[in-house]
Amino acid sequence: MLIGHPQQALAFLNSADIVVYRNIGCVLHFEDYYREFLKTVEEKNIISFNSFDGKGDQQGKQYLLDLQDEGYAVIPTAVDIYEIEKLGNPQKYIVKLMNGADSVGMEILCREELLAANPKGKLIQPFIDFQYEVSFYYLNDTFQYALYAPNKEKRWELTEYEATEEDLGFAYQFLKWNNMERGITRVHACRLKDGSLLLVELEDLNPFLSIDLLSEEKREDFLRNFIEALKEIPETTISESQRLSLLN
Repeated sequence: MLIGHPQQALAFLNSADIVVYRNIGCVLHFEDYYREFLKTVEEKNIISFNSFDGKGDQQGKQYLLDLQDEGYAVIPTAVDIYEIEKLGNPQKYIVKLMNGADSVGMEILCREELLAANPKGKLIQPFIDFQYEVSFYYLNDTFQYALYAPNKEKRWELTEYEATEEDLGFAYQFLKWNNMERGITRVHACRLKDGSLLLVELEDLNPFLSIDLLSEEKREDFLRNFIEALKEIPETTISESQRLSLLN
């Protein structure tokens, strides 16, 4: 087993039975290399976890517009200042890169600033006065745990959240829509003042897990389930010799 920086991956792909793609941070910092990596993985038919067939953050933020057009509950989103009327009349707007992550390139602008900036090829969303942010974590198609930030001003001070059946129904519809073959998905949402949820992002590329914040029992359960998910990759995907290598 080799553990390395994502930009070391290409040199070792010929020796790999499976690539577990984790903790890479924002790919904008090495986008050309990342695109070459994806192309090589596809050409060589290399098994990856996550699989690179997701429609969420793996493909940029276009999915927010697609889901919105299909009637899903997502934060209202536009890509042109001439469409902002459909965003209501918020005091502020958030402008995001279409292929951004980790808040890279994000701006918060008032209406006058937004109109003056006239951003091109970026997402424009209302700055919503929500109750809190909450994330639902799935391993393949099975729910694992949920975390939330009870203080919206401290969005990375997370704690465990007890998801309701209604919450999980909300989250699962996006997992089903994404239809990724295998991997970890974080369905990130915000809770509005009326109690409803809106999707913020569908993170299917490199979801930060925050497992250090879980109870020891839940953390061990997740790690055990993760190992089992790697072992259970279908035999149609991985050869018997590769399977033996993976299990040993």
